[in-house]
Amino acid sequence: MSIKEETDALKRIPLFAKLDSAKLKLLAFMSQRLSFDPGQAVFAQGDSGDAAYIVLEGEAVVSIDTPGGPIEIARLLKNEIVGEIAILCDVPRTAHVRASGTAPLVCLKIEKDDFMALVNEFPSMGVEIMRELARRIVRSNAQLRQAMAAKSA
Repeated sequence: MSIKEETDALKRIPLFAKLDSAKLKLLAFMSQRLSFDPGQAVFAQGDSGDAAYIVLEGEAVVSIDTPGGPIEIARLLKNEIVGEIAILCDVPRTAHVRASGTAPLVCLKIEKDDFMALVNEFPSMGVEIMRELARRIVRSNAQLRQAMAAKSA
């Protein structure tokens, strides 16, 4: 994948959609392209948050540890971002993320310092981050309601 293709991929992510092409190219250039085999961990719950990841190809599963065992809370597909909570809040990773499906998971890894520099330079990114986190809370609440209803039945 070329810088242009990575820039185009970044532009399709709501978090980065409002950045001009020059900034997107810079972000693509600063990012590291990584590939994970199906089942391979991207990061684990409790790890230090050092980067955010943009899904370019493949699929990932997000899960959390609970007293009753791990629970899947999301599936990530192309053009989705994961890992930004830990780098925004300086907290350990809040979930496990691993490659799933039958094809490799290909991601752009954006280091914490580079990501935060962009957020500081472009406040509109902060608004998009809040929107994405709010969407995730809504999804998590819906899943929790379903789990509680199933448990009550």
